[in-house]
Amino acid sequence: MTAGQPKTIRLDANDNVIVALQTVEPGEACGDGGIISAIKIPAGHKMATAPIAIGDPVRKFNQIIGFASEDIAPGDHIHTHNCAFKGFARDYAYGTDATPTDFVDNSEQATFMGYRRANGRIGTRNFIGIMSSVNCSATVVKQIAEKINRSDILDQYPNVDGVVAFAHGTGCCMDPNDEGFANLQRVLHGFTGHPNFGAVVMVGLGCEVFQISMFKETFGLEEGKTFLSLVMQETGGTRKTIEEGVRRIEEILPIVNDSTREQVPASELCVALQCGGSDGYSGITANPAMGAAVDLLVRHGGSAILAETPEIYGAEHLLTRRAASVEVGEKLIERIRWWEDYTARHGGVMDNNPTPGNKAGGLTTILEKSLGAASKGGTTNLNGVYKYAEPVTAKGFVFMDSPGYDPASITGEVASGANLVCFSTGRGSAFGFKPAPSVKLATNSAMYSRLEEDMDINCGTIVDGDKTVEEMGREIFDLWLDVASGTASKSEALGYGDHEFVPWQIGTVM
Repeated sequence: MTAGQPKTIRLDANDNVIVALQTVEPGEACGDGGIISAIKIPAGHKMATAPIAIGDPVRKFNQIIGFASEDIAPGDHIHTHNCAFKGFARDYAYGTDATPTDFVDNSEQATFMGYRRANGRIGTRNFIGIMSSVNCSATVVKQIAEKINRSDILDQYPNVDGVVAFAHGTGCCMDPNDEGFANLQRVLHGFTGHPNFGAVVMVGLGCEVFQISMFKETFGLEEGKTFLSLVMQETGGTRKTIEEGVRRIEEILPIVNDSTREQVPASELCVALQCGGSDGYSGITANPAMGAAVDLLVRHGGSAILAETPEIYGAEHLLTRRAASVEVGEKLIERIRWWEDYTARHGGVMDNNPTPGNKAGGLTTILEKSLGAASKGGTTNLNGVYKYAEPVTAKGFVFMDSPGYDPASITGEVASGANLVCFSTGRGSAFGFKPAPSVKLATNSAMYSRLEEDMDINCGTIVDGDKTVEEMGREIFDLWLDVASGTASKSEALGYGDHEFVPWQIGTVM
């Protein structure tokens, strides 16, 4: 932050808190009213601007973020010691804020250089994926990928981005009729047909619940040049399956290498929206800037997927107001009710967030965190709500149900069709994802200066006074197009993305 910039910010005239943009020392006068700080207020944290009686709501963004657990005086630090989560009624007002989208003219539509697949879908990368159907084949798929990647064979195929193993810890001892098995099926189906793969090889053991033969029958998959399968118990065991997997990939490498980039419209871009390691700046800088980029993408005909259902809890009423129909809004609330029941059945609560790192960064309750997280979705209509890893068919801004755990959430979003990931963080979360490249946004300049090699864009310049949210949104949108065209993101350059494939496991394990 430059000299002369204000130390605090009031986000709405109706708020009874201001947010510290720099550390506020005891006795400093802050805000328009010259509120005197009672104690030291860390950057990203909140200070009361008016008396708040015990039980009364604490407001930020002109929304309720919690309730005073003790009397609060002007100048007091507001955090977990005096502000608590409590349920309250929310008006869902389905569709009342939905408005027609102002699409750009076709002559002005942005473009990027992507891979056009035989089924018409567009990829931003050209990987070969090796997927395990069950934990028992995880070692085999990893060793097939390692043998290919450690050789020099890929040097002969410059259009292939790499061979990647996707192993997981499930696939057997599951009820084939429950939600967990359905999740796994949708994830693996979404990845086998993902446009960022030139080809996919699936490897199973043979006796697991997740049978490859049944999987192919369920989804109408046929073996060919872009989808192959191996079953260890039929191929002859570990060594022979690894050898056969390597041989098969060597055969398909020339085919995948024949794919080349071509100019395609931005309407073919589908971005997974994610935030992790959030802080008090997230809802002020990176997340609304990401939302501004989403608005641009939607105007250009593209799609964006918001997820992490527990992390929109308390802000879902802002999304239902933008629902394109009552049905879409009701689908979102059905997912909220599912989570309330799910957590209750397991002795949990919906307000088990923020994490210790979030709290250190200034976030006090799940309500506050959710309001910032929801802003990633911009301002356009909510056009669809989908179950975890369900194929996204609607264009524009949509929501996919998932946990808040970033690897599991993004695994579902990519399975649903996202060919790019945008990830904001205020604490410096380390993340990348294959096959979809990840763009990282820093929420504050201090963290960006420490971790510049890991962050693609510094959104802290918004509170520094150097850029507006709209200007930053344009910068993010332009970077999306560049990365989609082949420019390596910071996480790609650092080699992230091989260990983040985590299908969401729920249901009975027997």
